[in-house]
Amino acid sequence: MPGLSIALCAHCNGYSIWYQTVMVEPSESSAPPPNSDMPDDVKRDYVEASGILSKSPRGTAALLRLAIQKLSIHLGQAGNNLNSDIAALVKQGLPLKLQQAADAVRVIGNNAVHPGQIDLTDDEPTATGLFDLVNLICDYLISQPKRVEEMYQKLPERQRAAIQERDEKTK
Repeated sequence: MPGLSIALCAHCNGYSIWYQTVMVEPSESSAPPPNSDMPDDVKRDYVEASGILSKSPRGTAALLRLAIQKLSIHLGQAGNNLNSDIAALVKQGLPLKLQQAADAVRVIGNNAVHPGQIDLTDDEPTATGLFDLVNLICDYLISQPKRVEEMYQKLPERQRAAIQERDEKTK
């Protein structure tokens, strides 16, 4: 086919397919990259959603809703009902703004696949914003605790034992 070409990326050694001057595969995306601490199964849905962002904001919203549901499983929830999982996370101390972020992804993702609810057919900016919310949730619930734990583990064992003893006295 005239105008079709394949290129090898000098950076990642992956292949790309071009039609004239437009890269067809992998598709370009304006989505931010996934949080580096995002669990792999969640990241797969996130990356898939970023690959279809420009082609299907509705599909993107639905995949990101699925990503939040899978993330809730990693956070100790059942994963059967995302609304219930978010409520359980709130009971465990999930801050209001993160609850709102999770609910925004949940509701927009749900409504994207139900006719007449929310029309995301050509609403790429809303779908793009959902990526930020998913990353924000991962950062707060996974990355930040991980960084704190890493720093805490650098404390000498004697000091950590003293802290644990102090905390047991205050219970």
